[in-house]
Amino acid sequence: MGDRAPSRLAYALLLVAPLMMSSNMLAARWVEGSVPPVALAFGRWFLTVAFLLPFTARGLWRCRAVIAREWPNLLLLGALGMGVCGPPVYLAGATTTATNIGLIYSTTPILIVLLGRVFWGERVSAGQVGGIALCLAGVLTIIARGDPGVLATLRFTAGDLWTVLATMGWAVYSVLLKYRPSRLDLTGRLTAITAGGVLVLLPFLALEFAFGERAVFDGRTATIWIFLALVPSIGAYLLYGKLITMVGPSRTGLLMYLVPIYIAGLAYLLLGEQPRLFHLAGVALILPGIYLATTTGGSTLKRAKGGG
Repeated sequence: MGDRAPSRLAYALLLVAPLMMSSNMLAARWVEGSVPPVALAFGRWFLTVAFLLPFTARGLWRCRAVIAREWPNLLLLGALGMGVCGPPVYLAGATTTATNIGLIYSTTPILIVLLGRVFWGERVSAGQVGGIALCLAGVLTIIARGDPGVLATLRFTAGDLWTVLATMGWAVYSVLLKYRPSRLDLTGRLTAITAGGVLVLLPFLALEFAFGERAVFDGRTATIWIFLALVPSIGAYLLYGKLITMVGPSRTGLLMYLVPIYIAGLAYLLLGEQPRLFHLAGVALILPGIYLATTTGGSTLKRAKGGG
């Protein structure tokens, strides 16, 4: 009985974790017109650092020599994970749906496999190639809105392109987390990377402000900022790390691909976004493609520790 309880807890958390991660994509639609994208990302990660520091400051001070050696990597990871993966997602929310954001973002593991092959010589099996092909077909189905004629003209919405940029940034971020390890512990490293991301975002925040973009400061936007810091940032990251220790990275990584399905459901319930046939077709191609590409042969890159 004692073994069953942890098992039940693990599988319950496996269902909750992708739900927490999907809330970030929905935020891109929740605050449309109320908070500029850089301000939204800056506020999210600034609060994340503020909430984490009381628990990690002492350990980080003890490891200050490590931080002094690793600061270029920490700053680069912050630029990727909080910069490239931050404002573009929120910009995308103005011209594409939360469902599209989630589905395009779900191809990140495929990009990680490709990066591992090109830059680190990771072996790619025939099954992985087939999975990559399925995922690409799914993404093209979504971007084309189910109309093959659109692909001939290569017409993309701005939101789709912003999402592709964020997806590429997250893939590079994940690979660098694996191949540039740190002596900091899990939570301490997140704090340091997040602080680096805040520093990178600061000049872009000033530029956004100079161009007249202003956030609406009220109870609603404050609640959203706090929610983003606690749920898809701290909550999802720590839960993901806990799941790795409980059920292993393979199961954790695969079940995180419930994110696009959760987003489609939540977008329907909360935002009134009606699922379309091309969304279902995209899901039918992407999910089995990801499964095939990340579980067959070779030394695939599991999603590295970090928040998105």
